[in-house]
Amino acid sequence: MPQYLVAGYLPDDFDPSQIDESVGRDIHALNKEMIDAGVRKFACGLGGAKSLRTQADGEVFITDGPYLEAKEHIGGFWILECADMDEALAWACKGASATRGQVEVREIFFSPAPE
Repeated sequence: MPQYLVAGYLPDDFDPSQIDESVGRDIHALNKEMIDAGVRKFACGLGGAKSLRTQADGEVFITDGPYLEAKEHIGGFWILECADMDEALAWACKGASATRGQVEVREIFFSPAPE
């Protein structure tokens, strides 16, 4: 069965102290619903990051992120196993509602491990 990445995005100026407790309750309720339905394989929030960029000379330049140049950044994600994209989108709609934000859905393509 296909797996999907459902990534939740936060604005660059996100301030966690401004989040209402009901958001956390709604996210936990959604996680329980996903587990009970058997679709959630993994979920997590994300902390700080480092950005890595390859330079013209081949060296890799590392900076404190937390992210690449963007208006928003990934704040967390779910890995879901769903019958198809339509089912993943239905769960993603619930994710957008629970987080009061925006989410993105991408199908995960697996590459076999080298032998």
